[in-house]
Amino acid sequence: MANKKKARVLRSKVLFRGPLFRVTSETVIEPGGIPARRDVVRHPGSVVVLAVADSAHGPSVLLERQYRHAAQDFLWELPAGRIDHGETALAAARCELLEETGYTARRWKRALVFYSSPGFLDETMTVYLAQGLQAGRAQPEADELISIRFFPLAAAVRMAARGAIRDGKTLAALFWFVGVKGRGRQ
Repeated sequence: MANKKKARVLRSKVLFRGPLFRVTSETVIEPGGIPARRDVVRHPGSVVVLAVADSAHGPSVLLERQYRHAAQDFLWELPAGRIDHGETALAAARCELLEETGYTARRWKRALVFYSSPGFLDETMTVYLAQGLQAGRAQPEADELISIRFFPLAAAVRMAARGAIRDGKTLAALFWFVGVKGRGRQ
């Protein structure tokens, strides 16, 4: 059985505070008794929306394409965004889907919760499956230039397999859905 003991924080200092996250440097005693310095990006958490439309040809997934400066490229990814202080994950997911794509959904199901990169980042990502989609008008933020497109599930999986989808949250959600669909559940 794994040790459930946590690290003991001896000192913590905020090195950077920005609008989306902060960075702390901490001196800790690890669960095994080893002292260590840990620099951690502190983030309030994010939501990811796997919006799926059903048709006679099977499910289609709504993807968006936008420029990501850190990647220095345009990426295909699922709608996503930060959970604001005092906001629930589901409320954030509903807002992100509407703002970025113009769509709303009648049915929502929490699918996954995972750490995006737990070696240095405390951000969790909560993936919601959104179905019963209704088109509307997108309301993107001023710096968001987003194009959207539905892809048949099989085409999205092929894009992932050949490296055309490189965003981790999108890959995790797509492969979760393929696994669930393969077991006959949604």
